[in-house]
This record gives sequence, structure tokens and C-alpha cells, in this order.
Amino acid sequence: MAEMFCFQCEQTAGGTGCTKVGVCSKKPEVAHKHDQLVSALIGLARAAGGKSPGKKTDEIVMQSLFATLTNVDFDPVRIDEFREQVEKEKQKLGGAEDFDPVKLFHGDTDIVSLRSILIFGLKGMAAYAWHARVLGKDNQEVSNWFYKGLKAVGEEHGVEEWVSLIMEFGQVNLKCMALLDEANTSTFGHPVPTTVSLKVAKGPFIVVTGHDLLDLKQLLEQTKGKGINIYTHGEMLPAHAYPELKKYSHLKGNYGTAWQNQQKEFSNLPAPVLFTTNCIMMPRDSYINNIFTTSVVGYPGVKHIPEKNGRKDFSPLIKKALELGGWSEDKQFTGVNGGTEVTTGFARNTVMGVADKVISAVKSGAIKHIFLVGGCDGAKPGRSYYTDFVKQTPPDTLILTLACGKYRFNDLNIGQIGGLPRLLDMGQCNDAYSAIQVAVALAGVFECGVNELPLTLVLSWYEQKAVCILLTLLSLGIRNIYLGPTLPAFISPNVLKVLVEKFNIKPVSTPEADMKAALKK
Repeated sequence: MAEMFCFQCEQTAGGTGCTKVGVCSKKPEVAHKHDQLVSALIGLARAAGGKSPGKKTDEIVMQSLFATLTNVDFDPVRIDEFREQVEKEKQKLGGAEDFDPVKLFHGDTDIVSLRSILIFGLKGMAAYAWHARVLGKDNQEVSNWFYKGLKAVGEEHGVEEWVSLIMEFGQVNLKCMALLDEANTSTFGHPVPTTVSLKVAKGPFIVVTGHDLLDLKQLLEQTKGKGINIYTHGEMLPAHAYPELKKYSHLKGNYGTAWQNQQKEFSNLPAPVLFTTNCIMMPRDSYINNIFTTSVVGYPGVKHIPEKNGRKDFSPLIKKALELGGWSEDKQFTGVNGGTEVTTGFARNTVMGVADKVISAVKSGAIKHIFLVGGCDGAKPGRSYYTDFVKQTPPDTLILTLACGKYRFNDLNIGQIGGLPRLLDMGQCNDAYSAIQVAVALAGVFECGVNELPLTLVLSWYEQKAVCILLTLLSLGIRNIYLGPTLPAFISPNVLKVLVEKFNIKPVSTPEADMKAALKK
């Protein structure tokens, strides 16, 4: 197999691109199949005339794009199945030429950069759109834009036209995040502030990681009364705050931290682990037989739970939990900083419910600044920046957080302000929508733009969902975002110059220097 090329994640080799094997453990064969799948999707978009031909095709497009995200599907057989489905749909529409996969990430540096930004944004949005779709929610504009965007990826554009497309995409992704917010809250209720234990009780248990709340709900239903406790992991932590999930008494707590620690945390774990979405890492021999995947997640040699008529049969997972038996006594675990519990559930409904307190505290000077510190976590050195930054925030500041980057500091006790905890976990990465709504509401109250608020965004990124969120923020005109721990390898120097001039994006430096600069605002 020829050398691969992939630079879609923050940890890409040498900060330029993986060429021998992915840092994520993706083999060249899988990397090539991912590129071929994207190229076939461009062909499908061409055949569809740049707009949705129907819901069945939409689902295939969403799942196929989702499967090519970092740390989602490493199984070449599954990827081939997606490509076959794409080809069938394309032929139904009369056929069209696929894009040359070699040209996806090769050619003029700036065009490759702009094309990549749009491709990776579309991949991220596909994940959010799919999560909404399984809960029965869709948006025709969002569905149409997958075809418009993919078709555009296979065309020639000038720099300004690319930028315009990318900004338009950012606005569509905002609608997609709103759709997922509606899907989650209409199905599971609005999140409420919740304290989550990091203790694991003795006896059989199952760990659920990823983002898909419906998978968790089905598992909770199927394990009722069976003496099996359920624990969240990674991005599934915010599930504890949803009323329709909280009512299950065997949803006990959270085990472990962010995705990149799974190989250590799952090693010799006496329980099965269900991966509902990204981010799966190469399973070690000590626990590979206890791993189960579902939805678009796949890894060679790992058992997969399929869906049939909208239902998943988790009996193999339940059988494995009873067989392994869990620990013989309670186990107390801690977060990264030694805390034994964390809080979550401070989504937009909760924060806006106490908006009068926040507004009063800002007006009185009790709250002098608000920081949004969050995003994707990762294993590459430099991520301690975010822990140090939060530790250094003054006591008269409020910190909003979301996504798995919060595990760097979410077990810290940094006190309260204005009757609220200073650290407010707003949820999963897609709950950036909540943060945006809070910022827009505050700007309305203070009769100013979001950029004029005493608000600073300090974001960590790792994969493509972070890319689509960043594009949404930029499409809203939000400036002065601190981004790290490194800038994306797929952003060329000239494209970076455009982004800096237009949005004043700042690479993180040191917590001390960035804090000083932010507080001057």
C-alpha cells in the first residue's frame, strides 16, 4: 500500500501530516479508503445536482462522512460497505464522476487549505446531523448543504469564493447545532445542574463512551433490574444532567476522564465498554475482548452492535458485564487534579434561568470577566495550558466549559461567584450552541456586540467537530479567539493571514501572557 497523507487532526505527525501510519493508528489502507469514500461522496453530490435527493440518501451521506472522522472507523470492510451504498445511490441518480482522491489534499497549498477546511467542517457537521436524525429531527437546509458543500469541494474557486462558502457553511452548522439541541432537549428534557460521582460501586457494570444519548437510553432500558450499573466516560458525562436519563437509578456515575486516556483506564477493566461514536483508540490486548462498537464506529476484531428497525440489542454487552462481574468492592477514582466528583448540566436553559444573577453580577463588578475554556482534549504535550489557565483565573471571573477538554480541570474546586459555581459545564462539544446563545443574550442585554462583552474564548481543538464549531463562531463575526495547543496543519500561512486579519485568531502562548491580555479587554 502506498504512503498515506492525513493532516485532519491536531496531533498529526510533525505538525504537518501523517505519511507512514496515522498517529491515531490509522493504517494507510484505511486512510486511502477514507479518501476514496469522500471522493465518491463528491460524485454523489454531483449526481444529485448539489441538493438532497431524499432522506435515505441523506442518511448514507451523513453516516459516510461521519465514518471518516478521526478515531471513528478503522475497519476497512465497514468503510467499503459505506462506499458501496454511496455508489448505489449515485447510480440511481444517473451517475457522475467521482473526485480524484489524490487531489483532495495535494496541489496548490492555499487551495488545498481552503478545500480541507470545508471538507473537515462537513465531516464535523455530519456527526451532529446524524445524532439529530436518530432522534427524529432533520433540517432540509442542513441536508441540502451537504450536497452543496461536497459539490463545491470538487470545483475550482478563488480564495474569496472559498472564504464565502466556508462562512456560509458556518451559519448552516449553527442551524445544525440548534437542531441537535432541539432533538436532545425535546427527547430527554433540558439539562439541570448535577453533581456526578467518580466512584464505581462493586458488582457488574458497563462503561459507555462517545456522544449518542439514544444509545445510552436504550442500554439503560435493557439493563433495568439486572443488577448492572452504568457509568459514563468522556463526552457522555453530560448525560447525567438530562431528566429522562437521570431517572434511571442505575446510571451511577462517571468512570475515567477524556478519550486519550482510555488505553490506561480500560486496561484490565472488569467491565465491557460501549463506543457509541468517536473517539476509539487502538484497543490493547488486555481489554479488546471487552470492547463493543455501534453506529458508525468500527475497529477490526471488535464486536459490533447493529441496529434493526430502530432498536439495538445490547444483550451481548449485558452478558459480558455479568460474566466479568465488576470489582468485588467499591472503587474511588479521581479526576486529573484529584477531585472525587464533577458537576455538569449548566446548559443554556439553566444559565439563562439565572441570567438576572449573572447580569447583576456583571453590572455590579462582582463578575469582571467570563471565559469560555473548552473544546477537544488530546494526548500531545501542551494541553496542561488549559489546566493552568483555569487555575489562574481571578476569583471575580466566571468560566464556561464544554466538550472533553474540560477533564483537564473539571474536578477543581474554584469556588462560587454570585451564587453560582465559578466553573459551569455546559455539556458536549455540540453544546457550543448553548454558549453561543448565552453570549448573544448577554450582548442583547448590554446592548453591544458579542465582541464588546467581557468575554474571552480559549479553545482547544483536536478533530473535525471542533473545526465546524470554529467556523460557526467565525461566521458569527466572533473575534480574538485563542486557539491551541497548536494551529491546524491544514491552514496554510496565507489562509492563516486572512483569518488573523479578519478575525484576529490568536495561537495560545502562555497562560500568564494570555490571561493578562484577555483581562485588558
